[in-house]
Amino acid sequence: MELDGRVAVVTGGTRGVGAGIARSFLQAGAEVVVCARRPPREPVAADGRTASFAALDLRDPEAVEEFFGSVERRYGRLDCLVNNAGGTPYRLLGEGEAERHARVVELNLLAPMTASLAAYPRLRETRGSVVMIGSVSGTRPSPGTAAYGAAKAGLENLARSMAVEWAPEVRVNSLVLGMVRTELAHLHYGDEAGIAAVGATVPLGRLADPSDVGAAAVFLASGRAGYVSGASLLVHGGGERPAFLDAATVNKEN
Repeated sequence: MELDGRVAVVTGGTRGVGAGIARSFLQAGAEVVVCARRPPREPVAADGRTASFAALDLRDPEAVEEFFGSVERRYGRLDCLVNNAGGTPYRLLGEGEAERHARVVELNLLAPMTASLAAYPRLRETRGSVVMIGSVSGTRPSPGTAAYGAAKAGLENLARSMAVEWAPEVRVNSLVLGMVRTELAHLHYGDEAGIAAVGATVPLGRLADPSDVGAAAVFLASGRAGYVSGASLLVHGGGERPAFLDAATVNKEN
């Protein structure tokens, strides 16, 4: 298995996309540690193997440093950090004070930087890698989630700078995600009919599954991506069909 003997940390790895990534790393043979503020309802497991869990607030630099120290003490190494933790509620800019928007930026940009800085000395020893979980929200207007989009844009730029500064010992890459079907998909897209309708707008005809994201993360962490650093891999099913194609009155398919 391509990640046998490797140790990976997945932040926010207890549910949704993060749990899908953690399961993919387990299936690839890695030892996996997931961290979040609250434990999962049930252990994150795959193929008879289970990820260990640690409670952690990524906005606390001292706690983050202690966490990575504990990983090193337990496993003796760290090979990959997947900065997945993040998210945002729907909130128009004018409907929330600046402090609330700042907290979104803190979780989605500053927390990954804090985790990466704490992990760096351990990753340098193993010539490991960092995988940032970005979003298409960082490359297009994001009404209702503007602070989130701004943070994800910053995260992608941060990854590129890290890739230059930390080379050649540590590779840093980003996965830029489109829409993913998780246990919370109904909060964003509605019932099954709504989810299907939204999926139909994607060129590949569906929302991503967390395992799709996990497979891409495993690739970036593996030796097969040994010459890939500073890259942004789009995992969005082909993106979004341009609206003008549907609005136009010519060149319609029969």
